[in-house]
Amino acid sequence: MASSAGIALSRDLSSFDWTLIATWLLCAVAGGLILDRCLPNRDPILFPVVIFMSGWGLVAIERLAPAFTDRQELWLIVSVAAMLLAAVFPHVLRWLRRYRYLLLAMALGLLLATIVLGSNPSGLAAAPRLWLRFGPLYLQPSELMKIMLVGFLASYLAEQSTWTRIAKLAGERAYLPVRLLGPMLLMWSLSIVVLVWQRDLGAAMLFFIVFLLLLYLRSGDWKTLAGGAVLTVLAGLVAYQLFDVVQLRVDIWLNPWPEADGRAYQIVQSLMAFGAGGIFGAGAGMGSAYFIPVVHSDFVFAAIAEEWGLLGVITLVSCYGLISLRGLSIALAQGKREYYKTLAVGITMMLTVQAIMIMAGVLKLLPLTGVTLPFVSYGGSSLLVSYLMIGVLLRLSAEHS
Repeated sequence: MASSAGIALSRDLSSFDWTLIATWLLCAVAGGLILDRCLPNRDPILFPVVIFMSGWGLVAIERLAPAFTDRQELWLIVSVAAMLLAAVFPHVLRWLRRYRYLLLAMALGLLLATIVLGSNPSGLAAAPRLWLRFGPLYLQPSELMKIMLVGFLASYLAEQSTWTRIAKLAGERAYLPVRLLGPMLLMWSLSIVVLVWQRDLGAAMLFFIVFLLLLYLRSGDWKTLAGGAVLTVLAGLVAYQLFDVVQLRVDIWLNPWPEADGRAYQIVQSLMAFGAGGIFGAGAGMGSAYFIPVVHSDFVFAAIAEEWGLLGVITLVSCYGLISLRGLSIALAQGKREYYKTLAVGITMMLTVQAIMIMAGVLKLLPLTGVTLPFVSYGGSSLLVSYLMIGVLLRLSAEHS
């Protein structure tokens, strides 16, 4: 609300889109009331935190790219409704576990469909084709694959942890690595396919990193983590040699300044926005973050840093810290229910790792990956899937009560 008022006062009041405040209030109040009625024992922190971040993102998008505001408002309504369905519907968790191989098949099918039929909303021939078009609607299948793969991996790894304990008691240690090597190679191959055919470095890294963390959680064997790290490095080296987009992102990460007005223009402008923000920021609606290309999507974190300064950055990072803390607390509360525990950790890591990847990329701490900032960046598919995962976490938080 304060940010909206600041932006409205910084320009002609008649030009400000006041419907975004009404949309946000509708989602916040209706979502809270429905959850209070249907899931009174849920985690009380998750929904307020994510709806706060979504409101912040809406205001940033309205200032930086007003043409996209209406679509993001509509996606917020759809996303909150999907979260409520996932949280309130009692059979969601059972379905995720029972139909794990169907989820895997659907994820692979979406990947194949994107490779064959993918398009790009910009219409540029050279742009990556990461979307499927349904009339005027564009969906990014790699976003939907997140929850599908987490659901499959949680069920598979939870089952393997049971077999692991039985095998250890029986002394059958020779067979354990095979059970872990198979899914590792599968996920590595899937990530390579995403990287090679879709040039989607962010999704490939995100899938494999989250899988490695889950695998380490279930196995407790540092060798699996080390093996996965070796595969990641090898894939990165090969990708750097073969793909211009990967080479570009690594080069401008290592030293962007020689090409500050060319290939590295985006990251240099981002760093300048962080510097201009200082501690307290330039103020809501102020600053020049709109000079950063695609600032409403990949670089919205830089815009927030310029407007709100270090205090805004700390606030946003703290929100993701709260999501991680509450998600892991939900996992611990599941006790011996291995599937529920793994599912909660997988969802939490998917959101947290994605946020870390894009925030570190915008700050030039890591190469840019092109993923969105969950709940804040423009992007309907990302917003929808992020809220779906929060809905599952809310359901899990109520299940153990």
